[in-house]
Amino acid sequence: MIKLIVGLGNPGQEYEKTRHNAGFLFLDYLYSGSWLNEPRFNGQTAVLNIGNQQIRLLKPMNFMNRSGQSVGNVARYYKINPDEILVVHDELDFKAGMVKLKKGGGHAGHNGLRDIIAHLNSNDFYRLRIGIDRPNSSQQVANYVLSVPNKFEVESMFQAFNDVTPYFEQIVMGDISKAMNGLNAKN
Repeated sequence: MIKLIVGLGNPGQEYEKTRHNAGFLFLDYLYSGSWLNEPRFNGQTAVLNIGNQQIRLLKPMNFMNRSGQSVGNVARYYKINPDEILVVHDELDFKAGMVKLKKGGGHAGHNGLRDIIAHLNSNDFYRLRIGIDRPNSSQQVANYVLSVPNKFEVESMFQAFNDVTPYFEQIVMGDISKAMNGLNAKN
């Protein structure tokens, strides 16, 4: 069962609509209420009811490569195990709009995941990976992820969010393998 959903992104208006903020954008899609600024967690939090479960939502307000501190603080405070956490993040290795769910694994060069793994001392959390595509040159990656996607990519990203919706209650309530099979087969 998922108790914490973390959306990865960078704080600040200049990053608000960038590819790297796919996690923040997903949480805003999922939850339209008010976010609470919580300095003790270095993040913005909210509570969402899904089924009969209260799920904590977190947007770390550290920059991406330091987001693990916020995730670790919330997990320790609420006694949430790594396998009860879902991290939503951008994925360079997927075409724009592709979305896949997995558990565990390495960070694949994603600095947000690297920091979360370090602060949880575990990679045993779930990941909802939102495709943003890859630039033509690996030297352009930093500029690419911090830039605003074109209209087609934005539409593809929001279609990916829609694709997750039918599976979301299954994910949260712990029927993750069934949701994973359905969602991953769709992509």
